[in-house]
Parts: sequence; structure tokens; C-alpha cells
Amino acid sequence: MSGQICLSLQQLNDLLTDESGLYSWPTKHYHEVYPRIYVGNAFVATNVLRLKRLGITHILNAAEGNSFMHVNTNAEFYSGSGITYHGIPANDTDHFDLSVFFEEATDFIAKALAYKNGKVYVHCREGYSRSPTLVIAYLMLWQNLDVHTALAMVRHKREIGPNDGFLRQLCILNQRLVTEGRLCNQ
Repeated sequence: MSGQICLSLQQLNDLLTDESGLYSWPTKHYHEVYPRIYVGNAFVATNVLRLKRLGITHILNAAEGNSFMHVNTNAEFYSGSGITYHGIPANDTDHFDLSVFFEEATDFIAKALAYKNGKVYVHCREGYSRSPTLVIAYLMLWQNLDVHTALAMVRHKREIGPNDGFLRQLCILNQRLVTEGRLCNQ
């Protein structure tokens, strides 16, 4: 798969839909999509007690801000909880360039997992588009997976639907990693 520059947008969307071509909404507030990486929604992100019970040590908010499409938390919100916070002020629109945050977000995830018992909760409002996109980028940049494998892995664990703009940005990342010789042969 890594020999291909990237699958078409349609092929990636096919991975996200059921046999009828329909997208599914997440069935739970959060899912562990990779060992110690959880993708979820704002409901859990704003419940410090629940996060502590899950053993979450790090929060990556992929929707930092205070509009209706954002989750208005910050480092202060988690102060005293022992949870390390990082925010990305992303919009869930086709034309928003989330890729400018790929390195920053994936480095944060990698640092969280470097802790002995580190667990990272990556969220946006619904845990459907922005946060899974950042986790897929992490799997590509840090685990050397191609876009198809990374997307399929996350989708296998959680119902997701990154918008077409984000899928295009993941394809561009895939192309760059192939060119740099950084992807495993799948």
C-alpha cells in the first residue's frame, strides 16, 4: 500500500462507511483506538473525575475555543488534576488546514505515551472528525503506518468521519512520508 501515493478520497471514504455507503455516529462517548490512546467527545473531556477513573494523564483538545463547534477547556480547567493539557484551535470544515498542527499534536501524543502509565484522551466536540484525524496522523508519523492502514485501524475501534479536507491532508502527509521513505511496506 505504501508504494501507492495515496488512495483516492472515495477509497478512504469507503473505509468509513458501511455496506450501504452510510456513515455511523459513535456508539460510545470514547473508545481506545490504539493502546493508551483514546478518542472521544467533549462530554468525557469536561468530566475530570471520569478522566481520572480512566487513568488519563494527558488531554489533547482538537477543538480548543469557545464557539459552538469548539470545546472551551484549557490547562486551567485541568489544574490540580495531574492531567497535562494541550489545545489545538481547529475548525471542522473542509477548508481548515489541520495539517499545520500534525507535528505539534503527534509530538504531544508521543510524549504522553513515553510516560510509564501515560494515557492520552484526544477529543473534539464529537470525537468524529478532528480528533481521529490527529490520531491517524500520529499513527502515520510515529508508527510508520500508511494512511489506509492507520485510518482502518482507528475506524475498526470507533465510528469516525473525518471531513474530505482532512482526508486530503492525510493523503498529502502519506505522499510526503512515501517520498521520504518513512512508511513500512504493508
